[in-house]
Amino acid sequence: QVQLVESGGGLVQPGGSLRLSCAISGRFISIVSNAWYRQAPGKERELVASITSGTSTDYAASVKGRFTISRENANMVTLRMNSLKPEDTAVYYCNAEALTGWNQRKVYWGQGTQVTVSS
Repeated sequence: QVQLVESGGGLVQPGGSLRLSCAISGRFISIVSNAWYRQAPGKERELVASITSGTSTDYAASVKGRFTISRENANMVTLRMNSLKPEDTAVYYCNAEALTGWNQRKVYWGQGTQVTVSS
């Protein structure tokens, strides 16, 4: 079992910055990839940013150039968010695809952390 715990959300003014962290723990062989998703009220969950084990990254068009996903170490992934806009308001979820056994991969989710961008 793999546990993901997000932290770093909160209230920030437009144009401000936040840094989200995702702590990864539990039993796994390796992390194949990580991602951050978000879900705003009344909307579907959407992919914000992803990073592979080889540190290749990808971003949603709406956050490219403002957000940066990085792997601090084997057990920590962060999302740095700059120039935040009210439309970035959402619950942000950490996601991990883990290799848990021979040819066995599973996807895990954190509980989410609220980000509110408002003046």
